[in-house]
Amino acid sequence: MDKAEIAKNVDEYLAGIPLEARAALERLRKIIRVAAPQAIEVISYGMPAYKYHGTLVYFAAFKHHCSFFPGSSRLLHAHRRELARYETSKGTIRFPADKPLPVALVKKLVKERVAENEARSKKKVGRKRPKS
Repeated sequence: MDKAEIAKNVDEYLAGIPLEARAALERLRKIIRVAAPQAIEVISYGMPAYKYHGTLVYFAAFKHHCSFFPGSSRLLHAHRRELARYETSKGTIRFPADKPLPVALVKKLVKERVAENEARSKKKVGRKRPKS
């Protein structure tokens, strides 16, 4: 797939990236699906994303690395020790395709995002005024 084209779904996205990155991201995809089976898989901003009460996480392949976007800088800060060996920025964890993120870490981050989104969703419901 040409970079100018935007994939219509995650399968298309994965088919359009190099094999090594594809293997790493397919692994990440499986972990996310196990950790958040209720999440809906979409393409957002040209990347695979998972939504459940809002956006949970994204992932993507780039020329020299893969990225996992947990969608919460608070989460990155809370797990900074576990993430110390990875390059991180405000909302991104970068890793080489041949050294994927640990399964347990990804599951933990995804489950924490599910909990954050559920809590935020409950707050929104609690703030709604009853119709008169």
